[in-house]
Amino acid sequence: MSTPETRFHRPDANDMIPPVIIKAIFALVLTTLAMVAYARLTDRPMAAVPPAADVVRERTVSLIGGGAQAVTVLDENGDLLADLAHGGFVTVIQNGLQRQRLVHGVDADLPVRIVEYANGRLTVHDDLTDWSVELRNFGADNSAAFVRLMDM
Repeated sequence: MSTPETRFHRPDANDMIPPVIIKAIFALVLTTLAMVAYARLTDRPMAAVPPAADVVRERTVSLIGGGAQAVTVLDENGDLLADLAHGGFVTVIQNGLQRQRLVHGVDADLPVRIVEYANGRLTVHDDLTDWSVELRNFGADNSAAFVRLMDM
């Protein structure tokens, strides 16, 4: 008994992507490119930018990686704030910072700023690479780790 042929299989039994799907993907890429070019050429203001607010408090710390999970946190004077064998979210942020600094050729152990704003935003900002991360976007438990660092 032979199996019925479908129009999406070639004789060599390899699946084919329907041409309409390929055309739709190509149209999506071109539309996205046109929208980005339009926004760039017309100096359209950036959307989804956090609103400006006054700084409530700020702390300068150094996040020093110590393997896959460990991180050491030093204050602006080089004094130990925390030595975390399993740093959790602090390690995640330290890894992201380390990668960004590697790309920019900046020493990974130099300090960053933890900044709390009047509108409730909490960020880690690296002035050397202009990299920052909005900590509240990762949930209350994760941002609480950095609030604790600020309170030390």
